[in-house]
Amino acid sequence: MMNAAGQVVYVGKAIDLRKRVSSYFQKSGLGPRMQLMVSQIAGIETTVTRSEAEALLLENNLIKNLTPRFNILFRDDKSYPYVILSGHRFPRLGFHRGALDKNHRYFGPFPNAGMVRESIQLLQKVFRIRTCEDSVFSNRTRPCLLYQIKRCSGPCVDLITAQAYKEDARDAELFLQGKQTEVLESIARKMREAADSQEYEQAALFRDQIQSLRKIREKQFVDSGKALDADVVACVAEANGGGRACVNLAMVRGGRHLGDKSFFPQNAEGYDPPEMVEAFLTQHYFNRSVPNLIIVGEKVQRDILQAALAEQSGHKVVINCNPIGERRMWLDMAAENARLALEQMLSRQASQEERLQALQQALDMSGSGLGRIECFDISHTLGEATIASCVVYDNFAMRNSEYRRYNITGITPGDDYAAMRDVLSRRYQKVAEGEGSLPDLILIDGGRGQVSVARDVLVELGLNDANLLGVSKGEARKPGLEQLIFPGAEKPLQLPRDHPGLHLIQQIRDEAHRFAIYGHRAKLGKSRTSSSLQKIDGVGAKRRQSLLARFGGLKGVQTASIEELQQADGISRALAEKIYRELH
Repeated sequence: MMNAAGQVVYVGKAIDLRKRVSSYFQKSGLGPRMQLMVSQIAGIETTVTRSEAEALLLENNLIKNLTPRFNILFRDDKSYPYVILSGHRFPRLGFHRGALDKNHRYFGPFPNAGMVRESIQLLQKVFRIRTCEDSVFSNRTRPCLLYQIKRCSGPCVDLITAQAYKEDARDAELFLQGKQTEVLESIARKMREAADSQEYEQAALFRDQIQSLRKIREKQFVDSGKALDADVVACVAEANGGGRACVNLAMVRGGRHLGDKSFFPQNAEGYDPPEMVEAFLTQHYFNRSVPNLIIVGEKVQRDILQAALAEQSGHKVVINCNPIGERRMWLDMAAENARLALEQMLSRQASQEERLQALQQALDMSGSGLGRIECFDISHTLGEATIASCVVYDNFAMRNSEYRRYNITGITPGDDYAAMRDVLSRRYQKVAEGEGSLPDLILIDGGRGQVSVARDVLVELGLNDANLLGVSKGEARKPGLEQLIFPGAEKPLQLPRDHPGLHLIQQIRDEAHRFAIYGHRAKLGKSRTSSSLQKIDGVGAKRRQSLLARFGGLKGVQTASIEELQQADGISRALAEKIYRELH
């Protein structure tokens, strides 16, 4: 369904198209949201598919690509992270996000990166599997610190046999698959064999592994005792019908609860929980790995969804809408987490509304309104690797997807005024040409000089009506003593330390600073990594790339011996000696 401008406002599907479409144009029975949608419809386009499952896939693709205003939308998060156990002779344990390679084994997905790193640390402690990159592993001449602190068994320098390492990797794989009982039995058998052979130190090591694994089992909140993979989906909506809701996804892999993740749908007003869950299942799982079992707390179109998910995943998928016993407990847990997450979100939003209203009053902007704020900051180290950041606050939240960084070049190093002029000119040039609109407030992290430059840029662009405000750190640069600087004003405004409006400014300013610093450090590290090798005659781009790839970065090159440097592609003995001298 499209409006007069040709924009898609709603995408739907139906077996009986005539009945479904006509239902939107009834004289009564439509809620306010649907009435608003119908008032905007100027045209309808239809597509016929071969099956209900295909219609579901098409609907999902159109919603994701067109983001219609009246469809429920779930933010399309990054691909979920996995634990990877590589297919090498000495398998590597690591963090993986992205496409899966059939030559390696993957475990997950996990709800967040923190859970993956926690699992890797746990497996290192118990099974001592290597985590180093292949370039580092193949060039070690002595064991690293991880071996010293008993987090690796030292396969890089043959401190463990290939067979023993293979058994450790197998036990780690069984553990990740949820087969903890088999792992304990395997380690117990090895402990007895070591004791019978009077290898008491080795037996003590196996004993410690068993104790660690038993402690882990005790800590598991959800452990079915079966190697079951399942997702549990629960939805809780705002009691007063305000349109805000939370869908909680709890992940169980190998019978272990890996954690959960909360999603807050957009455009959910007027929809009930079953419709939200259906929208989540279609938008979340298509083009993503799907477990064999999905447990939900709402009655959904199970047969259609099962067929569509099975078709795209290549295996049978069961959706359980009426779980009992242990699975009902999992669902209740997910529902409780959804309720708590929704309460926290509503509380944060109320706090943000209070802060924004207080700032409007302090700046005397209540009449014109204050919604969207853009904040700029400059970061560099003595003029090197200058980066400008722009962060966006809108609709009571920071909008990470709209953040932008700008590389600043062609200015005198360290000239913050020139850097501010550059970024503002680039940011608002298109607005001056009629594309987009100005934010309600432009925040500048800086004093009178930066504000003066910003005002001059906006005037030159013809944007005289822009609201501009500088945030100076104030005396001793202490939080709470910030001074707010208006263009042309003689005295700055200093709000009380506990003023909610000041807290909002601090939040946005600190985010702009963090975003700029992060980009600056990345650029600085990249430039310094290449510059050390660039200064050496005879080391061109290909040889630099060969050295960095072989030794896992500049630090590895710096610690390599002449003989090790000589083994890199294109590096002769004489050049290896020259590189060694230059780096030492």
